[in-house]
Amino acid sequence: MSADMEGIKGTMLVLCLIGLSKANNSPSIDGVVYNVCEDTPIGASVFTIKATDAENDPLTFSLTKPNDEYFAVESSSGKVSVRRTLDREASNVMELGVIVSDISTETPGILTIILLEANDNRPIFQSSPYDIEISENTAVGTSLFRALATDADTSSGAVIQYSIDEVTPSSGSSLFRIVPTTGEVQLAGPLNYTALSTFYRLKINATDGGGRCHYDTINYFSSIAFSFITVVDVPDLDPRFIGVPYVGSVEENSPVDTNVLTVTALDQDTGVNDKIIYSIEDSTAAGLFKISETDGAISVMSDIDREAIGDTVALTVKATESKVNIHGVQATATAKVLINIEDVNDNGPRFYKCVGEGNCMVESHFTGEVDEHWLGSIYINMTVKDLDKISKTSLTLEGEDKAVFSVQPSFATSDSIVQLQVKEPQKLDFEEKQQMVLQIIATDDENSIFKSTATVTINIKDTNDNSPKFPQELYKLDIAENSPAGTELATITADDPDTMDKDNLTYRLLPDSILPYFDVQPRTGRVYVKNSTLLDREVRSLYSATLQASDTDNKPGSTVLEITVTDINDNAPIINRDSYREFVKEGENLELKIEATDADDSETKNSQIVYSIEPSQYSGNFTINPETGVLRNTGKLDREALDPKLNGMIELNVTATDKGVPSLSTTVSVNIIVEDVNDNTPQFKAPSYKFSVKEGEKGAFVGSVQAEDLDQTAEFNRISFSIIEGSFGSFIIRTFAEQQGYGGNITVDPDIELDYESPRKQFQLQVEAMDLEQKKAVVMVRVDVLDVNDERPEFKPTLPVTVKENFTISGPVGSFTGQDKDGNHSLVYELESLKCRCNGSLEPCSWFILDPTGEVRVNPEHTVDYEECDQVLIDAQVVDEYTEKGENNSLTTGQMVINIEDINDNAPEFIFSDSVFVVVSESASKGTSVAGVTATDRDSGVNRQIDFKVTEVQFRNQNNQTSTMRILFDAVTTQQKDVYVGIIQTSEKLDTSLKGKYLVKVSATDTGDLSTSTVLEIFAVDESFRVELAFTKSQTVIEANLNEITRALTAATKASVEIASIRSDTAEASRVSGNTIIVAYFVYANGTALSFNEVEKMISEPPHSLALIELGLADIGKAPVIEPVTDPVKYILLGMLAGLIIVLVVLITSLLCTRRNYKRKLKAAKAMNSASMVTSDNQKSGPVVPGTNKYTMEGANPVLNLHIDAAMILDMDEDSSDVDKVSLNSLDSSGYMTNPDKDKPMNMIQEEEEEEEGSGPPEYIEPLGAALAQRGQKKGSDNQHIGFSNPTFSTTDL
Repeated sequence: MSADMEGIKGTMLVLCLIGLSKANNSPSIDGVVYNVCEDTPIGASVFTIKATDAENDPLTFSLTKPNDEYFAVESSSGKVSVRRTLDREASNVMELGVIVSDISTETPGILTIILLEANDNRPIFQSSPYDIEISENTAVGTSLFRALATDADTSSGAVIQYSIDEVTPSSGSSLFRIVPTTGEVQLAGPLNYTALSTFYRLKINATDGGGRCHYDTINYFSSIAFSFITVVDVPDLDPRFIGVPYVGSVEENSPVDTNVLTVTALDQDTGVNDKIIYSIEDSTAAGLFKISETDGAISVMSDIDREAIGDTVALTVKATESKVNIHGVQATATAKVLINIEDVNDNGPRFYKCVGEGNCMVESHFTGEVDEHWLGSIYINMTVKDLDKISKTSLTLEGEDKAVFSVQPSFATSDSIVQLQVKEPQKLDFEEKQQMVLQIIATDDENSIFKSTATVTINIKDTNDNSPKFPQELYKLDIAENSPAGTELATITADDPDTMDKDNLTYRLLPDSILPYFDVQPRTGRVYVKNSTLLDREVRSLYSATLQASDTDNKPGSTVLEITVTDINDNAPIINRDSYREFVKEGENLELKIEATDADDSETKNSQIVYSIEPSQYSGNFTINPETGVLRNTGKLDREALDPKLNGMIELNVTATDKGVPSLSTTVSVNIIVEDVNDNTPQFKAPSYKFSVKEGEKGAFVGSVQAEDLDQTAEFNRISFSIIEGSFGSFIIRTFAEQQGYGGNITVDPDIELDYESPRKQFQLQVEAMDLEQKKAVVMVRVDVLDVNDERPEFKPTLPVTVKENFTISGPVGSFTGQDKDGNHSLVYELESLKCRCNGSLEPCSWFILDPTGEVRVNPEHTVDYEECDQVLIDAQVVDEYTEKGENNSLTTGQMVINIEDINDNAPEFIFSDSVFVVVSESASKGTSVAGVTATDRDSGVNRQIDFKVTEVQFRNQNNQTSTMRILFDAVTTQQKDVYVGIIQTSEKLDTSLKGKYLVKVSATDTGDLSTSTVLEIFAVDESFRVELAFTKSQTVIEANLNEITRALTAATKASVEIASIRSDTAEASRVSGNTIIVAYFVYANGTALSFNEVEKMISEPPHSLALIELGLADIGKAPVIEPVTDPVKYILLGMLAGLIIVLVVLITSLLCTRRNYKRKLKAAKAMNSASMVTSDNQKSGPVVPGTNKYTMEGANPVLNLHIDAAMILDMDEDSSDVDKVSLNSLDSSGYMTNPDKDKPMNMIQEEEEEEEGSGPPEYIEPLGAALAQRGQKKGSDNQHIGFSNPTFSTTDL
């Protein structure tokens, strides 16, 4: 109803204004889209609003919502400047409300501002620091981690390049690398825990691609992150024995467990330091020693007898790590241990009889033979031994005939041969005595207890009854082939025991057929070569002969000789071919097999052949397998590396040598022809060429270039030249042959005249040299055109100058520098323009002056102010006073950029905010954030840093009485980019009984102690304004959709919504019970809070009601019927009078219809409530509706038995809105709102049906309010009405 009235009033006001105002055209806004740099400084002008007026009336400009707090406008010119810092990352497109007005009319509009990117964000590393541990055996190329950084900017400013700036220690710089585009850190070299460092620190740099917008300087930002990499040792090294070599000693017969020595081994993997297990791997005398597994101590294991085992025992000890290494096995190491056995005198001397070398046995009886009258020693095959290491033995004789003999030696060491010496040979008379018996006694001089006795029997003989006898029946003799005549094979003699035959034996070889080859000296038995030329192993290798000996009685004795002719190296290898000739293209591989044979014995080294290459100029380029004779090239064959005189032929000499002594060899010639291929590109003899030529000379010679192709054949090394780029038709080149390579003469085209004053004062020619197969080389040829003296002066680059604001020194702040290519010149400087960059736009100013000398000074008549203008651009002209031809001034002006440096001369400025700050009972506790302020400082750098502080707190009650209070609030300062934020928090619990508002004075102070204050209004809202909203969805869903619910409530109430709490509904369940309760306060900007009923009314109006139902609101009140708005335009043509009449008719009709409709629906609601309270006896097949004579289920009149449509009875025809029906049906629901005072008793609603206002029911804004009040009364009443609950009564079909 109220909405209809407001619409009618607005229509009438518009009609009145149309009728009363004179005709005037409104201004038009011509441009609505503008581009603005996000880094535009505050105060800088960014654009001018384009607007026109048909009457050319003066226009006035102003800004409105949205975003008018970010910009300011000059009302007369429409020039828009920045008021607050812009941020493209927050929103790249902004809408700005603007109103353009002339004298009597105004035109609103929305400008679209596109914020342009400026690189103002640093890359930020994600998930740093990057600390990892890696094993020392990690493979090279393994990805270790990824250093990821993000940048909020776009375009090139968001492109991040990564690098490793530093590695500590520096020796690890080559061990790590980073992919510049992805930040992936990889292992670039092998790690070693033992030999290298165990710890590395990587300094990783992330730099963006840079960018600029408002300012000319490109900004680059970078960030640093550190990675600490710890190398973990792995078991990859074998243990190592220390203190080697190991030598110990122990006495023989030492007790078991006697300690000998200790070996020590260490795990070389110091980071692992595995336990070492010791063992004895090998011993020259097993079972004598043992070793401790844990500490490596070697001790005696069993009895030691030095005489049995010798003087030393060698052990092999092994150290084994207790755990497996990286290869899955237990690492081991071995060491040699030498143990010396110290001797103890524990053995006596004993006699031995020896047969052959080293085969001796203990013996006590010995026998000897002697010829009668023999004088000398008698061999009795006796040896005396004392097994101790150091011993001294005395030998003596006993027996009947001891005077005839003496024992030699009389004193013996540990091992001596004992003989008998005849002292009285006359007593050796065969005819008188044939045998003598003696005793030899051996006594240990150190210990006489140790002694031995042996019996010796001497037989005396003298007969000639024996034939000669050779010691062996068969002799195998070897003789080399081609041995010289007389070479001895062996001396073989026979024995005859008869004394008369001694040295009287004669020898001969049988049969006679052997005599051409071998013979024997008759008296000595020396067998020798008879003819050397006949001994050829390759003809015959084995001979057999009989050697016969005869004594003085011609008694023969013989033995067999088996003579083998052994091979000597008398045949040189024979190569199968006289010479070799092989063709191979350069770049290809050669493989040629050289074959040779040798006629010597195949089972000896005499026939084994080794191949080699004789040293020569190119022999180093080839190798030959010494066993197989396969010849190969060692590197790439290059025809151009050969002497051109050889015409590509390499001559090698390959030698085949046998392994005999001395060795024999044969050499063969191998000719290798390397065929040329076109594998070389032409090469210029200089990396570049520089020539000069005077302007204006046609066909002038410029210079020559030279190139050479290293290929050796004419078909591959011929070169032609051409200019492929940079000539612009001005030059030609002609090719000619030189002694070595080719040349090209560059000349000016005969039809072209060069002009120095043209844009091309210098030519960069690309000259191409190409052989016949299109292989090319290009060289740069610079041609300078020489000039005459007619140049204009020009400026040298002028560096930017920085001047602090309020600068007053009279000296120069900078200067222009010009130059003139002419030798004689006089330069003076003239000012062209001087502009200041103020609010982002350039405008003329007079802050500086320019002297003729080029020096720039501050104008003393003006003050330099950074906040007004931050940069000055000075354009100047340089003039050459001595110019004779052409223009005397510079072609382009010189420009000096003077950057104004900020000083701290501005106080902070608070940023306007339309936020409403409230304190409710739920947020009155200590430490709760209740408000916030934002501020900026026009200064820059550290001068713009701001600190907030609460300086004063007052409270103004509802009677507008103000009182000063203690400081109940604190300010916490934070920063969001260039804006500083002050969060206002309670410093103690607030008094919730106070009604009014807190006046909190907050100061903003910069680093220069310049400050500004503002007063915040924080409204205290008591619990009477608390509103509880019931929703049918779970608390989780409600919390997820809280922003949408808040926006919908704000749109419906036009008030700030303060959510106090969200809780699950634990009240008694009803038919359509909500699951979640939201407790909220609704407050306007002036501090006025909405009551429960006011909120109920506002959110019941469409379209807000439908939006809230979709969000889960349980029930809403009936929305008013929205009548169609009559279009007043057609009545304007009929005049003001007709329009007023129509509006009045519509107003009256709407009031009457709406009132009737609401009363009828309220009456139906009352009736529905009565229907739910009647007893079951009054119900037929469903609840009845009192006052309507209507059954809600069947729709039949029990009196007339007629079917009547309930919708017709309640005036709900087909044209009625669904909102009306939903509003009435909502009487069945549990209610979407819960009155905070629901536990208090409510007045019972009277059931009278009279319509008199004096005796009617209590007034309610909505039928829903009446129904909820009635329901709340029944729940809270002590005397509850008893009603019938019918499950079919699920809806109120009114």
